[in-house]
Amino acid sequence: MYIPANTRLDDRQAIAHIINEHGFGLLISSRLNATHLPMLYQTSNDGFGELYGHFAKANPHSRELDGERVLVIFNGPHAYISPAWYATQPAVPTWNYVAVHCYGTVQLLEEPENSLALDQLIQRYEPELLADNDIMPNEFKTKLRSGIVGFKIVLDDIQAKEKLGQHRSEADQQGVYQALLHSDHDGAQELAAYMKQRELGTGNSDVTS
Repeated sequence: MYIPANTRLDDRQAIAHIINEHGFGLLISSRLNATHLPMLYQTSNDGFGELYGHFAKANPHSRELDGERVLVIFNGPHAYISPAWYATQPAVPTWNYVAVHCYGTVQLLEEPENSLALDQLIQRYEPELLADNDIMPNEFKTKLRSGIVGFKIVLDDIQAKEKLGQHRSEADQQGVYQALLHSDHDGAQELAAYMKQRELGTGNSDVTS
């Protein structure tokens, strides 16, 4: 991924937050096969951490991955940016976005690690289901686990980018933030919320042109 210096994101905590909030990733292997999957990210003190997920066993992609180095892409908030929002003219349209690329090697999971990873995924999105034996009885979960292939990806590199107009003046950034904030598009408002979190365009930034 092309990452100019002023758009590189190295903050590990911020990267973990992006992955966890936008955990539906795209896993791409060396044969250019790709599968869209929900994944969980676990940080590590002595490395880049691990991603956990699972395939349907019927998906042929799962049969080529054990020991394979792969790329997983997570798309954060993104939105169209109009040149009319800038205080400085002339200008052209662009697209601002946040993205994380994770690289690592796949290891297929055996029980009970696979069962634990599935429970953690449910815990992330709807924890009350774990205690609801009517909707998800244990024997039903056991039967379904036989139809999936669980995996973890031991990461060896993470590249993260936040393209938020950091090269533009504070006035331009504020114009973009206000336009996104008052947009009817969910993606635009999500990007505005991210800019506020990162203190860009909200009047609290030290970034200048």
